Formats: sequence, C-alpha cells, structure tokens
Amino acid sequence: MDEAVVKRVPNETEAELACGLLRSAGIECGSRVTEEIDSAFDNFLEAGPHEIVVHPDDLEAARELLADAPADGDDSWDPEAAQ
Repeated sequence: MDEAVVKRVPNETEAELACGLLRSAGIECGSRVTEEIDSAFDNFLEAGPHEIVVHPDDLEAARELLADAPADGDDSWDPEAAQ
C-alpha cells in the first residue's frame, strides 16, 4: 500500500484520536512509530512519536481535516468546558 504521512504526533493515543477523526470522514488511516528519534527512549516503547498515514489521494483532505481539529488543551470548541 502506498502511504503518505499526514502528521506526526507525540504518542499512540493522539495517533488513534486523529485516525478516528479521519475515519469518521471516510478517510482510511493508520499510524506507526516514527523512524525519527528525538530521544534515547523513543524506540524503547511504543509510546513515542507516531506518524499518521493515509493513501496519497487522501493526503490533502486529511491535512485540512486535521488542521481544523482543536489543538491539545483547546476547550474553545466545547461549550460546557468554556463555562
């Protein structure tokens, strides 16, 4: 399968959240541990940085969708959290 990296996220949890958002929009998605190493512990566990990958034809739509998603810690989209 041809794949294109959409985004790099700090951990597996964020990768799963991003893939869930993409899948809800009909975009097939996967994640993998990134080959880039930021620290000595990155390859020790699966908890390190992950790349989110999609089919190359879906790359632009996936980037747009993820760009519109709230950033980590941004409660402005949640009316209950803003009160």
